[in-house]
Amino acid sequence: MPIIDLYEHGDKRKNLAHFATLASLAAVDGEINEKEKAILDKFAFKLDITDAEYKEVMKKDNKYPIETPHSGEKRLKRLFEFFQMAFSDRTVGDDQLRFIERYAIGLGYSPDKAVEIVKKSFDIFCGKIAFEDYQYLMGK
Repeated sequence: MPIIDLYEHGDKRKNLAHFATLASLAAVDGEINEKEKAILDKFAFKLDITDAEYKEVMKKDNKYPIETPHSGEKRLKRLFEFFQMAFSDRTVGDDQLRFIERYAIGLGYSPDKAVEIVKKSFDIFCGKIAFEDYQYLMGK
């Protein structure tokens, strides 16, 4: 087996775990609504999630752990995608914000830094911005 296959498998596993976490975020306030489902569908396509994997992830007892990227940019990108999901229905509840904070801690941010990043992100996400703008603003 070529070494590239090992990396592709690892990336596939990480994408599936990330997708499962996004699905958990969408469902944290109860059921997944149509707007959240549409965003999940987009992420499923983007992350190359199969129909079988999608169905498995959507089960109540999803078993995928948070995968922590080593790159600071990739961690920030994961949080950006989380906020896209959270704001897909234009409302973000306290449960979703706490879930995002826990996810940020799982990504390797300290509890204080996680709260700060989530607060900044929440303030920024009240409008629509590109990832590059988000990344720039988070560095300030």
